[in-house]
Amino acid sequence: MSTASLPSLMERWEALGRPFLHLPRRWAALVLALIAALALGAAAVVVPGAPAPLAASSARPPASAAAPAPSAPGRARGDMALYARIHARMAAGEGYYTAALAEHRASGYPTRPFVTIRLPTLAWAQGLLGVDGVRWLALALVAASITALLRHGALAASPAERIIAAALLAAGGGAALVRVAGYDHDFIAGVLLSLALLAWRRDRWWPALVAAAAALAVRELAAPFVALWLAFALLQRRRGEALGLAALLAVFAIGTGLHAAAVSAGQLPGDLASQGWDARAGYAVPLAGLTQLTGLRHLPPMLAAALAVLPLVGWAGLGGRTGLFAAAWFAGLATMMALFARPANSYWAELALPAYAIGLAFAPRALADLLARLAARSSMQS
Repeated sequence: MSTASLPSLMERWEALGRPFLHLPRRWAALVLALIAALALGAAAVVVPGAPAPLAASSARPPASAAAPAPSAPGRARGDMALYARIHARMAAGEGYYTAALAEHRASGYPTRPFVTIRLPTLAWAQGLLGVDGVRWLALALVAASITALLRHGALAASPAERIIAAALLAAGGGAALVRVAGYDHDFIAGVLLSLALLAWRRDRWWPALVAAAAALAVRELAAPFVALWLAFALLQRRRGEALGLAALLAVFAIGTGLHAAAVSAGQLPGDLASQGWDARAGYAVPLAGLTQLTGLRHLPPMLAAALAVLPLVGWAGLGGRTGLFAAAWFAGLATMMALFARPANSYWAELALPAYAIGLAFAPRALADLLARLAARSSMQS
């Protein structure tokens, strides 16, 4: 297949509209069977009780090659408490890397490799806006995402679906009302990536690029989102867009190098090292994250895990560039977590939220389209 045919493939995909309505009957049956298998498999493998990062008592235990050093008496445990202490030290005049490395050591957290120390962007934003200011900014970003969703002319969704999707988006973004949300890098990055997903327009893509750049500055795990977007831009031969994304990744690489150098300069020989991220713990990890970080946590764990699959079905059945991109991003993030995340890293699922959840608004239509394809041949034969 020649490169020249690739853009036409993307154009054909967008012209399909609702892709499930164009499946042959046997393929519709296969997709329905796959969805049922995924739901049953999710119910069977989900691990209930994973810690929710936005809970005040959340504790993401540090994973190190050696036994972690005991925290000082009276020190609150957990990532959010760690970031709160770093913020307090910076407010008292310390630099970010001095404060972060000292608090990691005092709390028994690893400092090796350098990625165990978060990028400084969110801490700097806290210093400028305050922790509550970061939360209010997150709420403003959620409001912008809702506006982008409702005004997305190319989104093949009915008015009712848009309203339900907006409600789900507001409910997920409402996590910013929890005070520790201002310390949560993954939550803030997820809100920014949700805006980048929904704000993209064929003729006005730069606002989405700004949102993606901000997410990348907060959390390096946003890089696969940008890389996927670059792949889409290349396939569609959108040269300006591709150059902008490539430049963003280049700036990110430089920034990451500077971050690594700053962390390395402050490391000590006795610092703890992380176990690494090659647990291959399977899809139970992203499922645990989704069921604990959304309203699904109020349901029985097995039912919640089964329902956690439906938003992906909704995005896949939505059609158009946005539906295809969203389905690829969410499936790719889940696979990345299944391969590399440890069970304690289930909070990485926040990178998909709140946008992933609104796929639930599109799921009934997607399932109806598949059932319609099954019924179409049967009705013709009867």
